[in-house]
Amino acid sequence: MGRYQLDELDEQILSIIASNARIPFLEVARLCNVSGAAIHQRIQRLINEGVIKGSVFVLDPEKIGYETCAYVGLFLKDPESFDDVLKALNDIPEVVECHFTTGSYDMFLKIYAKNNHHLLSIIHDKLQPLGLQRSETIISFNEAFRKQIPIDIK
Repeated sequence: MGRYQLDELDEQILSIIASNARIPFLEVARLCNVSGAAIHQRIQRLINEGVIKGSVFVLDPEKIGYETCAYVGLFLKDPESFDDVLKALNDIPEVVECHFTTGSYDMFLKIYAKNNHHLLSIIHDKLQPLGLQRSETIISFNEAFRKQIPIDIK
């Protein structure tokens, strides 16, 4: 899939909604000096083109009982099992991200667990049975920051 060509209005819209996904379309229109209908059409087109992947409420995992964040690198016994492992990982609720990476790991995961004991049970009971040769775990003490990718307005 190729890169979508953004124009200046698209970039303005994306910059505004990336900082506040709940901003009303009419407010976006006012800030961009265009009609509400134009904003609605542009946002719908950006969604259809896959530029906007959705909008979500961001939960604080710690406030809902998930006190441990870990990154886990997986080494698979059988590299041809990628598709089956990927499907199984997607079915594990605590696995919130899965990346194919360069380097040592076959896959790299982000996991939220209630505590270290829960993390151990996820690794032992849910990940190991997927056919891992081994795994490496890094526990995050605290997320320093998270941000959206910047919109390059000329």
